[in-house]
Amino acid sequence: MDTRIPRIRRKLAAVPFHPHRSHSFGEELHRFRLGPTIPNSRLTAFEDTHAVVLPDAYRQFLLHIGGSGAAPYYGLSDPTSPEQPPLYTMDPPGTARGFSLADPEESGHDLFLRIIDMGCTDLALIAMTGHLTGRIVIGNADGCWGPNVSSARDFLGWYERWLDHMTAGKDNRALELTSPALRAHPERSRLAPNL
Repeated sequence: MDTRIPRIRRKLAAVPFHPHRSHSFGEELHRFRLGPTIPNSRLTAFEDTHAVVLPDAYRQFLLHIGGSGAAPYYGLSDPTSPEQPPLYTMDPPGTARGFSLADPEESGHDLFLRIIDMGCTDLALIAMTGHLTGRIVIGNADGCWGPNVSSARDFLGWYERWLDHMTAGKDNRALELTSPALRAHPERSRLAPNL
């Protein structure tokens, strides 16, 4: 088991009670609760069905912390759920740079798994293959805005950053966090009027 797992559990348990924490977009839906962990047999069946290997840090989270629930935006999705779309590919250079459902008959594309529900056509994905394997990528299915690769080296690092920034009361657009100061004075975030 990854040594970060117990630390992340403690941080997650404390976040809802922190008096000066940031607001996390979508927290009303998951309320910082996690769904049950996913058994190894179900994760292995998912990998066999889709011919992929889950990145280790993500797999560790699903096995030892929770399989759905508390996470940025509307929360973590269970990858083994039948409602979960399988895999995505990034649209090729020269296009809008969105994400499309992967065609099982086609090979040679990097694969991404949607792991978090962001709403609309926005996607939080984890790279399953290619040079970004294990990294979190935020993007839009329609290519309305280009993909953003997290600087965190893996899922556990990305998840812990969300917890740390929230506890510190930070604004973080990439994680959809709003600080207590900005919530108290939302007009400060508006752009200056055009003169």
